Amino acid sequence: MKQLFYNGVIVTGEKGKIVKNGFIVVDNGVITAVESGDPTEEYSAIDDKINLKGNWLLPGLINTHGHIGSTLLRGFGDDLPLSVWLKTKMWPMEGKFTEETIQAASSLAILEMLKSGTTTFLEMYHLHLELTARLVQKSGIRSVMTRGMIGLCSKSEQKTKLAEAVELNKTLRTIGEGRITTMLAPHAPYTCPPAFLEMIVGEAKRHQLPIHIHLSETAHEVDEHVTKYGKRPVSHLAELGVFDVHTLIAHGVHLNEDELDILAKYNVAVSHNPNSNLKLGSGIANVPRMLKKNILVAIGTDSAASNNNLDMFQEMRMAALIHKGNKEDPTVVSAKEALLMATYNGSKALKLDHIGLIEKGKDADFIIIDSRQPHLQPSDHVVSHLVYSASGADVLDVYVKGVCLVRNKVCLSLDEEKIIYEANHAFNSLQT
Repeated sequence: MKQLFYNGVIVTGEKGKIVKNGFIVVDNGVITAVESGDPTEEYSAIDDKINLKGNWLLPGLINTHGHIGSTLLRGFGDDLPLSVWLKTKMWPMEGKFTEETIQAASSLAILEMLKSGTTTFLEMYHLHLELTARLVQKSGIRSVMTRGMIGLCSKSEQKTKLAEAVELNKTLRTIGEGRITTMLAPHAPYTCPPAFLEMIVGEAKRHQLPIHIHLSETAHEVDEHVTKYGKRPVSHLAELGVFDVHTLIAHGVHLNEDELDILAKYNVAVSHNPNSNLKLGSGIANVPRMLKKNILVAIGTDSAASNNNLDMFQEMRMAALIHKGNKEDPTVVSAKEALLMATYNGSKALKLDHIGLIEKGKDADFIIIDSRQPHLQPSDHVVSHLVYSASGADVLDVYVKGVCLVRNKVCLSLDEEKIIYEANHAFNSLQT
């Protein structure tokens, strides 16, 4: 089936390239043409024609780190440091989670992400991932799913968790019509002893799977690692072989110059989560220095429990602004760089080479922004407005593989009223 999207502003995602009066052609979910001007006669036979009416079409946003299974804990543990937040709020409450809880939480998160322009998300969780995969299948969104593993247990339990994660990788990839891929996900160096990490690396190599891990989120965890092992986390993980496979780290807030050099050497990607890091008081990652060293930086929201929303526009804006203030330099992290972090860089970080740009041969994962809003005027400065002015509320339509999932701000694949009701019911059930 062919589709023609015309009379719009096409933000290709390629270093800020804009086609101001352009159109794209999609054939069976794949972009086959991106051109300027009015459609030529060769496209006149296409039945499915969508007039963009001057609105902005850009790559779908790619959220490279999150825990959607904990979405019901939004606002539950505010204003606490990370270690206290995890031990006194998150982990005790997650111990009460049931299938109903995960169903409600994941449905709510996917609905929120789709309506705010996210077309791909990474999920790092440990409960009922097959259930979440079925929601991905139903909703039409794209996902990289990872079974988070904590290794503070016996060796036999570690082996069981790893075997379960490997088996889940096989199972999850059969769901979602090719829209689900997987990684192996040790939780963090402070919850995964070295021997367990080496076991995970062995399986990652054997099954050709990338690795996703929290790393150097707080100064406290880095200090503890040095005390325990006599070396900083990044150099230790390099010695353990973690970076011998494609690795995406989350956070990377407390990294010194030598550690940044190691990340650059091994082509390690970083998921920058500025809002979560700020809310938890973890600090500010040195993204400008990462960019200077050509480290691939993408953007993630982390969970709604620590953010407190999944709006990638807000995350992108914060990723551009926080470093200007922190470095007292308005030239660091430009709008173009921030937009790349939220789109193309995310696709590379997740090893999804078929998305992230509006160009011939890529899957048709894109969103359409209502460019007529007052806060997006004058309309000439499209990239600037997308980063510094827009929000998820400006998203009109969302497409994944050419399938419309949100039209005129209404989600077509999910029952919004039911999801919101069930989310509140599930949270109230946790309180009893």
